[in-house]
Amino acid sequence: MVREKVRVSTRTLQWKCVESRVDNKRLCYGRFILSPLIKGQADTIGIAMRRALLGEIEGTCITRAKSEKIPHEYSTIVGIQESVHEILMNLKEIGLRSNLYGTCGAFICARGPGYVTAQDIISPPSVEIVDNTQHIARLTEPIDLCIGLQIERNRGYRYSIKRPNNFQDGSYPIDAVFMPVRNANHSIHSYGNGNERQEILFLEIWTNGSLTPKEALHEASRNLIDLFIPFLHAEEETLHLEYNRHKGTLPPLTFHDRLAKLRKNKKEIELKYIFIDQLELPPRIYNCLKRCNIHTLLDLLNKSQKDLMKIEDFRIEDVKQLLGILEKHFTID
Repeated sequence: MVREKVRVSTRTLQWKCVESRVDNKRLCYGRFILSPLIKGQADTIGIAMRRALLGEIEGTCITRAKSEKIPHEYSTIVGIQESVHEILMNLKEIGLRSNLYGTCGAFICARGPGYVTAQDIISPPSVEIVDNTQHIARLTEPIDLCIGLQIERNRGYRYSIKRPNNFQDGSYPIDAVFMPVRNANHSIHSYGNGNERQEILFLEIWTNGSLTPKEALHEASRNLIDLFIPFLHAEEETLHLEYNRHKGTLPPLTFHDRLAKLRKNKKEIELKYIFIDQLELPPRIYNCLKRCNIHTLLDLLNKSQKDLMKIEDFRIEDVKQLLGILEKHFTID
């Protein structure tokens, strides 16, 4: 049986913004690409990134309104064109940008006749209104409209629970849509032939103007990394014990004495996270190591020269070349 050689690209992944536009103050669009990816990786990254964009990014919105002159949510007020419910829906749509931690207060004080817009919201310096022209209400008579507001920074969507005792003091909860990303899609372009096929990931992001698509992409990426960090910490705590437990059964490399300094200067946890992809190995050596589940420098150092020579298509010249590459990267004497 002839084994078909699989060539895997060791090029560094690169991303780029290929399109960016601002349709209006409350709608921004960005299109990004990431490549080159091995077959299957684009879908893995795309699905995770879309979920992070839609559910893991914090946003700011109005979550409560209070006015003692309002008897109930579905009432109307003389001199105001909109019903109370319509005013609450308009407040729900106000786009805000902030660096809040938790909640803060704001208020609206306006006198008619005239239009009440987001510009009439008096808020702390830490809160910025995305679009000052957003409509809230129209006052048709010379009356005063005073509404207290609660502003909150959070993530996701929160349905307001309306309790009768809330309405008695003129306080009305508002459904909170904290998500600054309105929509996110991913698509995949494949190229190449056979086992050499690679993929390009396309990400499309629409935001409400409180974040640019590029800012949303950066924040979603950081949030994904934060979610995986606990696994790295757990590995760091147990790696030393696991390594010592199996140390006696691991065959040493015959050229291990030349790599002794690397062992002394690098902790096992660091060796664990130096991937062979970073060593710029020739494709044939790289493919041979990958077929034997050698993915990190620690995996490699835990193999003897005899083990390496058992790898199909791996020669003594490859061992020497591999040592030379390690010497180049880590200055081994």
